[in-house]
Amino acid sequence: MDSTTVESESKTVSRPQEAPRGFIAEWTVTIILLLFGTTTLVQAFVIPTGSMEDTLLVGDHLLVDKLAFAPGGAVTKNILPYSDVHRGDIIVFRYPIDIKQTFVKRVMGVAGDRIRLENKAVFLNGHQLTEPYVVHKLDYIDSYRDNFPSDPNGPLYPPAQVMLEQNVSKGEVTVPNGFYFAMGDNRDQSLDSRYWGFVPRENIIGKPLIIYWSYDASTEELSNPAVTISHLFDIITHFATKTRWNRTFQLIHSYPVK
Repeated sequence: MDSTTVESESKTVSRPQEAPRGFIAEWTVTIILLLFGTTTLVQAFVIPTGSMEDTLLVGDHLLVDKLAFAPGGAVTKNILPYSDVHRGDIIVFRYPIDIKQTFVKRVMGVAGDRIRLENKAVFLNGHQLTEPYVVHKLDYIDSYRDNFPSDPNGPLYPPAQVMLEQNVSKGEVTVPNGFYFAMGDNRDQSLDSRYWGFVPRENIIGKPLIIYWSYDASTEELSNPAVTISHLFDIITHFATKTRWNRTFQLIHSYPVK
């Protein structure tokens, strides 16, 4: 239903931060859907940070297909449109460090894949990827973020430390069974698997389907309860001019990563 914090250009680089998800913006449509008994199928989600730019922008409101990756039973797997999680899929998932938060990222590696970054370029199973969806908004090379895996130059969350200790061989991270390696498309400003480790399969909620509305708002407006009233007033007064009409009803597609 997966950061706009700009890192310092000094040698000590602060860890990217993800803002809490905006409660009202994220759940208003979900409540409406609940009244019609459909929250088992779709859920509303708002993008509050820039970690997936320019694929998804701050203020994009999504509908997420919760059936896409649901584990199928003996009967339902042949009836309902379940699918495996593939490289290149954009996924919505419960943040492994705090499952109360919901993140959106792109799957870059599945079980058995070997991943490394060299000067910002991603290498998958020994070959360099072509990634037309990626943007780089910082022009300097960070020793950990852009040459991964390597010695951390800042604090990491414990699962990432375990990943570096147990899942690195010959300068590559190998994704274990039941987990995925995910990164943001805004590669220089994303709090992702490099910093908090793998995404467990059971944490995945679903796949974004469509941008049903996109509104030009800031991360603070979407994530800080203290400015909720002013944000609602801003929507009322600027709905027509700040709505990104060209993104309305835009479908969200995966990109094959091979």
